Amino acid sequence: MNRQTEMSELGLGRKRRIDIWSNFTYDNKDNKSVCKPCGVKIAGKNTTNLKRHLQTAHPEIHTKIQKMSDDHGPGGNKASDATSPTQQQAISDFLRSSKYKTESKEQQTKEQAIARWIGRTGLPLTTIEDEDFVLMMGMVDGRLTVPKKTKISNLIETQYEHERQKFRESLATARKVSIGLDLWTKKGLTASFLAISACYFCVEKSKPEHILLALQQVGHPHTAQAIKACVDKCMQEWTIPKEKILTVITDNGSNMVAAFKNTTAEETSSEDDSPGSTIESDSEIDDQRYRHVDMELDRTPCVVHTIQLVVHMLQKETTVKRVLDKARSVVKLFRKSSVATQKLLDQCGVIVVNDCPTRWSSSFNMITRLLKVKDAVCQISNDMGWDSLLTSEWQKLSSLHDLLLPFAEHTKTLQSDTTSMSLVVPALFDLLTHLTDFAVNTRYRDLATLADKMRSNLNQRFACILDTTDEKFSPLAAAACFVNPTVCEIIVNVDVANGNIQELLKQAEDYVVKCTKQEGQSENDEEEVIEEPEAAPSSKQPVFRFLSKCRTTRPKQKTFTSSIRQQIIKYKEELSHPITEDTGTDFWLGKCDSVYHSLKPFALDLLAMPASQAFAERVFSITGDLTRGRRNRGRVTLERSAFLKMNRNK
Repeated sequence: MNRQTEMSELGLGRKRRIDIWSNFTYDNKDNKSVCKPCGVKIAGKNTTNLKRHLQTAHPEIHTKIQKMSDDHGPGGNKASDATSPTQQQAISDFLRSSKYKTESKEQQTKEQAIARWIGRTGLPLTTIEDEDFVLMMGMVDGRLTVPKKTKISNLIETQYEHERQKFRESLATARKVSIGLDLWTKKGLTASFLAISACYFCVEKSKPEHILLALQQVGHPHTAQAIKACVDKCMQEWTIPKEKILTVITDNGSNMVAAFKNTTAEETSSEDDSPGSTIESDSEIDDQRYRHVDMELDRTPCVVHTIQLVVHMLQKETTVKRVLDKARSVVKLFRKSSVATQKLLDQCGVIVVNDCPTRWSSSFNMITRLLKVKDAVCQISNDMGWDSLLTSEWQKLSSLHDLLLPFAEHTKTLQSDTTSMSLVVPALFDLLTHLTDFAVNTRYRDLATLADKMRSNLNQRFACILDTTDEKFSPLAAAACFVNPTVCEIIVNVDVANGNIQELLKQAEDYVVKCTKQEGQSENDEEEVIEEPEAAPSSKQPVFRFLSKCRTTRPKQKTFTSSIRQQIIKYKEELSHPITEDTGTDFWLGKCDSVYHSLKPFALDLLAMPASQAFAERVFSITGDLTRGRRNRGRVTLERSAFLKMNRNK
């Protein structure tokens, strides 16, 4: 019996004759109305027939109904009757007393919503049996029967398995996958977790996707073998073959490098650059942590992590560190004084922020906020009797802000979950050009020296991406840049000293040809001539302002054919025309499959790649509360909650 039928039984339907229906019940199966006083069944639920039965068999009831009808108007049908306090109370009592049936759609929908909430937040199942929660749900919907924790637990598990199966099917259709890893340790070294994510171009949705695959607790020490075992187990569970994996993106930790090392000798960084990770004692680390484990997978260093290592060089320049330390001391004074903080809030609406060595762009954010509230900080410091920065130090801090600004901007861009690998090469060239210009134009000799050192360090750390002669060179980032027309045209038409751009693009082309041939594509397909109209330029293309002045003209090409080499030639021809699409993905989605039948699928896979493993690292920010105290002992619950929360709306 549905809600409309039940309302009709009480006269709350179209005619609202509760005075008549209070003497009858309705049998939905037999489609008959049953008289309460005598039990006679009357076909249908027409109120006229019911009233006639009362007049014949129960005249005293009919007389009472007639009298009520005369008092409230003919038929008792007027709006005043419908809104009378008596009828409103009857409706309210009905709504509160009548519950949804267990199998009803309304009950099941609300149970699913509660299960999603509990599953994603990781709240204990006893929450739904809390007295205040039950009372709140009764106020929200009095007809809802709040389910018990056993049922909610089963619903959460069902939703979890359904989501896993959905993503497993989506991954099965993916052509290429990029894996992201991040290892995080709690304060006190009580527990460690390894997050594994996958980024790919979803063929069904025609857009890039980045999902969390697993969140596994790992024991100390974090050896390369332990990491290898976790990754192998995850790939087997999700049935991802190694041939489908483009690369594995990790930080520069020695154990991560050793786990994915493909050569017998490779120097690794001893710096632990993972934000939020806990530094372990060298005496407690076994030598096998750094032992080489060949996983037959290519590793790509997280670009954002590596950029931060370059930025950290300002801590090694004595004169620069002196200014930063004094700025930190001012910030520390304000952060410890509630009076100064309140005065700053009253004047500026914001407070100063601390910097953290393991947080990206942290020093830049501290400097930016200090410069924003400079006048208020000087005034309040004077009132409080504190030493503040000198005028010359404020000026130097401003120049340091200009030095770090492009690093912060590119860090923000490159830490996106998808479609940022194609921006790596132009971003690095942009930073190199910026450092060169800054060293020439700044009036501070120590900052000029710092800029030169940062430029040299940037070239050294990213030699595997920018230097084709380096033994560890990988053309993956260059290939992603090459197939992104919104940035490739910038790289093609610029002249950066010692950039070796043409050789870089040649390596990118060869890599694309090699990979498409491995996928069964032929290099000598049938030739087909195609022409396309010229388009208007777009105003939303990525801007690399330090490279714009280096643009040169490029001759046009006119050969259009359908082999992989000729598809590349045709694509390069299109770069000479204005690009109307806002992103490289939009560009390729708008191209005909028959024209770029080999290049288009691989280009979409490359463009979907992220430049960092920030997504895997972000898992620990979102699920931080779940790892506190003894909650991390519920490993299944933790992984399930993280999976449901990170992969929602996908």
